[in-house]
Amino acid sequence: MEDKKCTYESHKTKPAKLWHFLAHEDSWASFLADALLVILIGKFLLFPGLGIALGTSYPVVAVVSSSMDHHGQGFGQWWFENGKYYENDFNVTAEQFKSFYRPNGFVKGDVFVVKGLGSAKVKAGDILVYTVQGRGDPIIHRVVAINPDGTFQTKGDANFGQLPFEKSLDKSKIQGKAVLWIPKIGWVKVLAVEIINKVRGL
Repeated sequence: MEDKKCTYESHKTKPAKLWHFLAHEDSWASFLADALLVILIGKFLLFPGLGIALGTSYPVVAVVSSSMDHHGQGFGQWWFENGKYYENDFNVTAEQFKSFYRPNGFVKGDVFVVKGLGSAKVKAGDILVYTVQGRGDPIIHRVVAINPDGTFQTKGDANFGQLPFEKSLDKSKIQGKAVLWIPKIGWVKVLAVEIINKVRGL
């Protein structure tokens, strides 16, 4: 006996019709509904669950600036151009920098999984995610020094110098430490941020 083709109309109940629309219908409306559903599940279920597991309100962050971008340079060339600053201002040698997390930086559109600090110690070279008043997106920069009072100094690898708030970062502003790097999957967030910024600038 030939199976009857499953269609939206062949389902008798509303839940079954909804499931068919989401899972089987090949249309733009179904595609958009699926995309919205994935976003909502991520925002209200997956991210909060990850946040609880990782001990931070920012369990996953996308890189939305180029402040850590080495622009394709190998470490030797990058250090030749930037190393004196680290040696003179922070007493960091090339060998020390090579041992840091992501010594070749990272680029806009990359994503990091972030773990809350808890009782973990912060050391030079760690990539911290922290918030600053007046800035919508969290900062994702490298620790370059620890001050005698226990505050931290950070810097974007690609920046010529430190921003004012980077010279004395209090632990209360730190959302966590980057523990896993995933390249390029954050471009959806980057494009959304850039569109919003352009609209605001009109």
